[in-house]
Amino acid sequence: MKERLRQLGPLAGLAFVFAIFTFLRPGSFPTGSNLQLMLVQTAVVATAALGMTMVIISGGIDLSVGSVVALSTVVIALLLNWGVPPLLAALGGVATGAVGGTLTGLLITRLRLAPFIVTLGMWGALRGAAKGLANEQVVVAPDSWLNELLNTLRDDRTWMLLPPGVWMMLALALLVGSLLRYTRLGRHMFAVGSNELTARLCGVPVQRTKVLVYVLGSSFAALAGVLQFSYLTVGDPTTAAGMELDIIAAVVIGGASLAGGEGSVLGSIVGALIMTVVANGCTKLELPNWVQEIVTGGIIIVAVALDRFRHRKME
Repeated sequence: MKERLRQLGPLAGLAFVFAIFTFLRPGSFPTGSNLQLMLVQTAVVATAALGMTMVIISGGIDLSVGSVVALSTVVIALLLNWGVPPLLAALGGVATGAVGGTLTGLLITRLRLAPFIVTLGMWGALRGAAKGLANEQVVVAPDSWLNELLNTLRDDRTWMLLPPGVWMMLALALLVGSLLRYTRLGRHMFAVGSNELTARLCGVPVQRTKVLVYVLGSSFAALAGVLQFSYLTVGDPTTAAGMELDIIAAVVIGGASLAGGEGSVLGSIVGALIMTVVANGCTKLELPNWVQEIVTGGIIIVAVALDRFRHRKME
């Protein structure tokens, strides 16, 4: 029962925040168009948060995901300019993220470096690579169906209810949820995050699991880059600056523990929605950006404090 209540905590928080802004702005906040807008705004962070969920469950952290998003948009734009089909261009962006994740995982496991330090270094290196490839400017790309992933639905596509990018995010959430719940790799992630030494003694391939986790984490960040490209319609090496904090915050608000061994896909999606609802609600109330940042920061601190309090009670 306690576990179920813990899992329902983020949902209760989302309902509470949504109810507050509905009460304060009943005419503009709970409208169909605004709800769709919030889902679109959530899609990028939530997609990257799926990968971060696996990283944090395994006891790691990845500060480079914002840079991966930016690098992915640049690679996609360059490939489209070179005449590569849109699908292959998108796959090229994802492959770039996977390569970065492989390098991160190998540095952490082979050199036994702290994930915080390695991913902080990759944060700068990948951002620099994005700026170098783009020649420190925005890369304009030709129009393609990639631009429609997060655009408002045309009249002939209203049957879809939501933009394709949102459906893509939901499908990826089901995929990651199934991986964590039903596969050996998912069980290994939880085992490594709960107690790495015990997992190793039980025969879990710890190093291989960690490398795979960072490959998947960066790949999902690159998929978020595909959605970000759709939203911007250009390759921008400066985009997603600071997004890594939003992504980590979404996972933590959703109930994951920074100590590892705990986390869920539903919680991460709800955490991303909470942050979007707060930002959108503050905008509807015409509050300045600095107020939004204070409120978001406060929510993150409360989420981490609750996690620490819960672990102390368990001890």
